Amino acid sequence: MSHTIKLRTFEFVQAARSARLHSDYALARAMGVNRSTVTRVIRGELQPGPAFIGGALTALDGQFDDLFEVVPVARRRGGS
Repeated sequence: MSHTIKLRTFEFVQAARSARLHSDYALARAMGVNRSTVTRVIRGELQPGPAFIGGALTALDGQFDDLFEVVPVARRRGGS
């Protein structure tokens, strides 16, 4: 079974607020990623990549398990 990393959205947003990063732009700047990346990951449209994860952990002074979780990837029907 394959796994991926998923953002703990509520915890991430709370950590950003605690860090006084109240906009996606301010959060993205602190993380060193594009604003659109922050927006898309929060909405669940994009999986967090290494730059996002590293930026979040650094900017929000968090631990991996506080902001992210490892989840199984659903298998696609009818194939590999």
